[in-house]
Amino acid sequence: YTSNITAIVAVADEGGSSGRLREEFGILPPGDIRNCLVSLAEVPQLMRDLFQYRFQEGNGIKGHSFGNLFITAMTQVAGSFKDAVKESSIVLAIRGKVLPSSLDKIRLKAEYSDGTAKVGEDKIPDEGKAIKSIHLLPQDAKPNPEIIEAIREAEIIIFGPGSLFTSIIPNLLIGQVKEEIVKRDVIKLYICNVMTQAGETDGFTASDHLEMIISHTKKNVINCCLVNSGRLKYHLLIKYAQEGSFPVIFDRERLKKMGMSVFEADVVSRSNYL
Repeated sequence: YTSNITAIVAVADEGGSSGRLREEFGILPPGDIRNCLVSLAEVPQLMRDLFQYRFQEGNGIKGHSFGNLFITAMTQVAGSFKDAVKESSIVLAIRGKVLPSSLDKIRLKAEYSDGTAKVGEDKIPDEGKAIKSIHLLPQDAKPNPEIIEAIREAEIIIFGPGSLFTSIIPNLLIGQVKEEIVKRDVIKLYICNVMTQAGETDGFTASDHLEMIISHTKKNVINCCLVNSGRLKYHLLIKYAQEGSFPVIFDRERLKKMGMSVFEADVVSRSNYL
């Protein structure tokens, strides 16, 4: 099914290279789009490496990836970010489609359990504070019409893995996205993260991830989940721990009580530290 994949990508990124280009050129953030394009690209490895290359020096260019600059330039040439993604998809000969979830300029607002709040995707992770809820700004952001069509035609809908509060949940809050997903009588699979994310999901179990999605959507958008049952090697655990990241606990019985069909598999990468 790889040629029929449609990747729906969040567009609220405000950090790093994407944030700078978003502010300077008024475009949607290209970074997550770039990563999806490269993942689905059917071009020589050198081309993938080129798109992921990040400049380490140079006034104004340091920190930018070539792919981000390419998509920014393509936006100017093609006339819109939407068309830039389509043209970049052709250049990289990707399998399937990559679609921004919205064409609106979206920001995220996080509310914490202590009553405080922050605006800005890059400012949301805050160690020591538990995120209570995420909101879109503007609240009436419209979905990219193409993602509604993709949801209606999908034979299986997959969520994650990815940042729970800044990637997965925001896409479900756009327009009628969650309502369209609920209508579909298909497998709706959540792939739970292997590791927690510092400042976002500290101490979260697998069921905590799902409960947070349900609390935001108020809908039954997921009917099954895949949870990692493998173990990371000790040296990788140490690396992750240094970044405040720890294995997500697989609380099987609690998941089943939620009415989920639970699948487990060893999904730990043996070659990459992500």
